[in-house]
Amino acid sequence: MRFSSALTTGILVLGLLQAPAVVLAQKVKSAPFSYVPEQSDDRYNQRVLRKTLPLSTGGFVILAHKSATEYAVERYTTDLKRTWSTALPISAGQAVDAFAASGSQATVVIHQTSGAAQNLSALTFDLATGQKGPLKKLLDANARDRRLGVTFSPDGTKLVAWRYLTRDVQIRAINAAVYDEKLTKLKDRTYDFHDQGGFFSTTIHVGNDGTQYVTLVAYEMKKLSVRRYLNTSPEIKVMSVAVGGTFGGKAVNVFDSRFMLQGNNTLYAAAICNERETGLYHSLKLVKFDFNGDGDLKFAPEVKFTPEYLADVNKASNTSAKRLEDIYLTDLLLTDEKQLVVVAEKKFEEGGDDSPGHTRELHLFGYNEYQAPTWHSIIAKDQVAPAAEGFSSIGYRAAVFGEDVQLVTWEKIKNKSDLYLRQVNAQTGVVQEPEALGLNVAADQNPSYVKDFTAWLDSKTLIGVSRPNKKSAALMLNKIVVK
Repeated sequence: MRFSSALTTGILVLGLLQAPAVVLAQKVKSAPFSYVPEQSDDRYNQRVLRKTLPLSTGGFVILAHKSATEYAVERYTTDLKRTWSTALPISAGQAVDAFAASGSQATVVIHQTSGAAQNLSALTFDLATGQKGPLKKLLDANARDRRLGVTFSPDGTKLVAWRYLTRDVQIRAINAAVYDEKLTKLKDRTYDFHDQGGFFSTTIHVGNDGTQYVTLVAYEMKKLSVRRYLNTSPEIKVMSVAVGGTFGGKAVNVFDSRFMLQGNNTLYAAAICNERETGLYHSLKLVKFDFNGDGDLKFAPEVKFTPEYLADVNKASNTSAKRLEDIYLTDLLLTDEKQLVVVAEKKFEEGGDDSPGHTRELHLFGYNEYQAPTWHSIIAKDQVAPAAEGFSSIGYRAAVFGEDVQLVTWEKIKNKSDLYLRQVNAQTGVVQEPEALGLNVAADQNPSYVKDFTAWLDSKTLIGVSRPNKKSAALMLNKIVVK
């Protein structure tokens, strides 16, 4: 893969300068906000990553963790006026596993373990009144089985709950139930994997029409596959492509993958492949699975992680790494013009159960509407959080508006701790300098910024939760307007 030398140079300068631009945003309004940090056995893999959801009818809805025994679903206007708040008690053995919103309601899915059983149940909240519907059990299983799973469609109107059927730890099949937004069951399903051998990974996606797409990294982690299951037909449509194999005498496998389902029944899949023996990063591969009509699969040219790419990373982040490590796929961002930006982030722990978490440079790869790779950018950053927070305050949040990708991070740049906004042109990969948003976020060992609540109401208006200074113990809900 060849990149423009002029563009690459521009990327490196951006990475090295890291100088915040003049503040171009103003905090329009703040309101007190109560929040209890999540407690989990796996704090580095959160189940609910987005707790603020913008609404098409205006304002937004929030899943707030009020205390050890209570959540609340709350609706706010664009001016941070709370129009209703409905309590959601949580007892021992219960945890919130999913949160989504459609045009008329919000839905919360609760996982419960009690004795020898586990189950998933759901509650709905009317967006106009906040009225809570009855608890509806979706699925149950033995407590010794793998944890039950759940996912929502892009528009929040359909959901799938599933349980794993295993033999000797290996997944052999998945039993699933498909529901509409009123929690009426549409279909019971079994996805059979007896043909997959002993080593694969799988994820379930559901479309706005209730169609299920079961994604697989299979055949000894060398192939990406998607199986489509309709609610109206027994037909199973399969698309598959090899992304691993033997190259130059070296076995290459999928190290990390990410799938993204669009509302038009198109899936994009990205995979980072590495060498099996050495673990060296080999390449990034992108596939488009289009299930419309007769179906179409398009495999993009690979982007190789060459020594020149490593040199770019070291120069941008001012490091001297001997190899690429700890880089994971985090986002696939699609513009209205069908340009795609794949985002990967360096994430790691220092080591041990109570060690801090780190997130560092972002790796961005741009593809045009024909899935041809056209640019790459490296954004240097250096974030660290106490072990108790996992990655809930560090990393980034992203949104797409027109041809621009907006990225928000909490960083300390030039001794200024703040939220920073970067804009990336999806066509060219040009990254603007970080703009401080003027919140003066506290930088100490107490919760200062909760990334889960960051959301965009539009291209100029952001919602975020942060603590303004070390003297304050209280978090604030902020509305920020970018000039």
